[in-house]
Amino acid sequence: MYRFAKAAVNITGQAARQVRHGSSAQPDFHTKHGNTVLISGTVFCVAVWSYVLTQTGLTWNPSPVGRMMPKEWREKEEEE
Repeated sequence: MYRFAKAAVNITGQAARQVRHGSSAQPDFHTKHGNTVLISGTVFCVAVWSYVLTQTGLTWNPSPVGRMMPKEWREKEEEE
């Protein structure tokens, strides 16, 4: 049991040193530019969709109710 506890403490100490070492290193790309990239992507997306919805004149999935008339039913003529 003593060996197991000693190994567990040793592993925990190594993990803590790795975490401390990683946090003191220089920040990576996501830490430096993450929020800027997120905000600029959001602004771009909103700008493009605003243009599409207001300027292109697309009609989005109009309902055919009241505009389509059903065809008259024709029974197949029986040939004698």
